[in-house]
This record gives sequence, C-alpha cells and structure tokens, in this order.
Amino acid sequence: MASSNLYCGQNTTVEDLTGRSWSRSAVLSLLKKSKNRSWIELSWKFPEERDCLASFLALEAAEVLAGVKPANLIRVVNRKQICGRNLFLLWKKYGMDLICGSNIKVEVLRGKDEALLLLFYSSELLERRLSGKCASTFLRKVGYDNPACLPSVLKHLKSRVGENSVPHEIGVFLGYPLKDVAAFMGWIDLPVTCQRLWKIFGHCRRSVALADNYLSCRSQMAHSLTTSSSPCAFLKTRMAA
Repeated sequence: MASSNLYCGQNTTVEDLTGRSWSRSAVLSLLKKSKNRSWIELSWKFPEERDCLASFLALEAAEVLAGVKPANLIRVVNRKQICGRNLFLLWKKYGMDLICGSNIKVEVLRGKDEALLLLFYSSELLERRLSGKCASTFLRKVGYDNPACLPSVLKHLKSRVGENSVPHEIGVFLGYPLKDVAAFMGWIDLPVTCQRLWKIFGHCRRSVALADNYLSCRSQMAHSLTTSSSPCAFLKTRMAA
C-alpha cells in the first residue's frame, strides 16, 4: 500500500492486486467511464465514518429508495476499501442505526467473519411483487408455502442461501422479469439475447428498458451524493424515479 494512513477525502495513491500504484484521479477516471456508477467514486468525499457508510448504502440501494425496485442484494466484505475504510466494520458499528431511520429494511442472508450478504428491500414493493399471481405461483414451485407472508418468505429464502451460493429464485425478489428468471433456471426454453444486470432471454425490449431504469436511478443517486454533504438524508427520503 502506497500510504498506511488512508482516509475518505484524502488524496493518495493505492496499489491494486498486481502491485501497480494508482492515483486517486486515475482510479476515478476509470470508474467514471463505467455505466454502473461505483461507490468508490464517492468514497473520498465523506471523511466521517457514519457518512461514509451512509453514502455506500444510499448508492447500493438507490433503485429501492427510488421506489422502482423491490430489493437489492449487497455483499459487504471485511477488508479495507481503496479509501481506507472497512465497510464491514462500519456496518457493524452504524448499519442498523442508519437503517432504523430509513425507508428500507434489511435482512442478513449470510453473516460470516469475512463478509455479509444483505438484502435491502422495501416492504411495500416486495410484498406487492411476491403476492402477484405469477410470482407467487413461481415461488410455490420452489418450495415457498406462503408467498404472501413476507416474514415467512424471507425466512425460507435465508434457509436456502448456501455457504457460497444464492438460490436462483433471488431474481424474483430483485425485480427481474419472471421470464428471465425462469429461463435462467431452465424452466422455459429461450435463447440468451443480451446481458445487463442479469441475463436477458427471449424478447429483450422490456427487460432492457427495466435494466436501464435501474441504472438511471443509480446514476441519479451518484450525482445527488456528489453534491450533498448529508448522505444520511437520502436513506430517509424517497428519491424521484
């Protein structure tokens, strides 16, 4: 590591896994070329630990906060990020307090010393999604007895999360089109037509439009965070989609 004292907001250089040194400006330049905005772009902006974690949660749950996606799956790894913070430790310290005052809820699907797998969700949107006729029929086929009961569904989902795997029906929870989830699981025979946040099968227009909407919410949140000094506020206010 080029500097042993890294903090959010500090100009510095870091080393990647190959040992090559990168300046902060070089890292940000590469990241901004990606359509999928990265939290690392924002990590230097918030020197306070609580704000640092809040900015990460706001960006990673942007589509849920905007009210256009029922849930997002977020993995929090127990290691220092490029900005010098360890989000795993920050989550342990501030996470539940931030979520308690927010418009989203969280289910810990897998908790290990090296990483957490968290499902951030809107109760309203997820209940509506899972209680729909097609989604509930789908979930019953994979063993969910009562898809309309959210606590029961989340408990069963958690029981199906493996040591290093997530059940394929997670796509239903994440708001992916059912035909794409079913085709991915091999239930229906459709060709892969393109790749966005998920593999898209068959006619792709609606799926692509949905994926683009999700990415737009994330980009909007990233822009809002770059002009804000209070990332905690975004967890409490529903963004306009």
